Amino acid sequence: MTTTALPASHPLTDGRTADSALVAALRGRRPAHRPVWFMRQAGRSLPEYLEARAGTGMLESCLTPALASEITLQPVRRYGVDAAILFSDIVVPMRIAGVDVDIQPGVGPVFGRPVRTMADVEALPALGTAGDRGFFDSGLDAIRAAVTITADELGHVPLIGFAGAPFTLAAYMVDGRPSRDHMGARELMHSSPEVWDALVSWTSRAAGLFLRAQVLAGASAVQLFDSWAGSLSEADYVAHCAAGSRTALMSVADLDVPRIHFAANAGHLLDAMGSAGATALGVDYRMPLDAAARSTGGRFPLQGNIDPAMLAAPADALTRHVKDVLARGGEAPGHVVNLGHGMPPHANPDVVKRIVDVVHERG
Repeated sequence: MTTTALPASHPLTDGRTADSALVAALRGRRPAHRPVWFMRQAGRSLPEYLEARAGTGMLESCLTPALASEITLQPVRRYGVDAAILFSDIVVPMRIAGVDVDIQPGVGPVFGRPVRTMADVEALPALGTAGDRGFFDSGLDAIRAAVTITADELGHVPLIGFAGAPFTLAAYMVDGRPSRDHMGARELMHSSPEVWDALVSWTSRAAGLFLRAQVLAGASAVQLFDSWAGSLSEADYVAHCAAGSRTALMSVADLDVPRIHFAANAGHLLDAMGSAGATALGVDYRMPLDAAARSTGGRFPLQGNIDPAMLAAPADALTRHVKDVLARGGEAPGHVVNLGHGMPPHANPDVVKRIVDVVHERG
């Protein structure tokens, strides 16, 4: 594949982040210390986040560049983590495209109209292509601005771009809201595979264009987050979802940035996820990292996987757990420390800072 040159001002091009601990580890190298960041590190666990977002809706916050940048920077300032991840939400690309979706407090993403037929898919907004200045590409300007502002503020700390994986996006759209078992999506992929494939084609393009806009604006790596892929068998993932993830991830392959793929409760899918275009794999807390390295033949740098529940444990127990994660992560060709899922909203910031200090001292 031909590599597209990143802008001369990009942090990877001008040298700000090319040798950062995060990028080195994601490329399978051994930096001076083990890098650490946390999924959902910006958010309700931080009092400064609650103050910054007071009176502003979630999606409005994501689409207000200065506010999104401020929220993205907050955990870097407080914790000294080795990466920022853009403050966003998996449904932001759909909102930008013009899909009727909002995030209801206490519920999650709710769609005005579920997508369950070919007519529903055909009624989805046209996405165009990267840079064609159609409605969707123009709508990405707010995301580009947030990334540029943030990357400039971060300096040598890399920014990670973010998107929801095509399966998870499609599952939300089929059910119209969060579901415990994603039965609607799973039924559709078997009862009407042509409808399912068309929907995943749309969500994969939306996710891919979203990732590409972030990278070109200054993100030094990307993560595709698949909240619900763990509900699938490996056979169903490979047959009905892997191609969509590959389309999204490969949308930035020519830009030569690390591509992390994380799915919750998906230890049985790691090898298939790697084959779907990832260059590094996130591992949730259910699977030890040394086992994950063995199951994937040591082919991928790994990210993870402190159990979020351990943040409530006594300090000595948490420290032992972090050291165990470090030891097991050392079996992979590269290791980025993270939680094995998102930051709990009630997490104590002092405990989180202690984890960062332990990782930097021991890793």
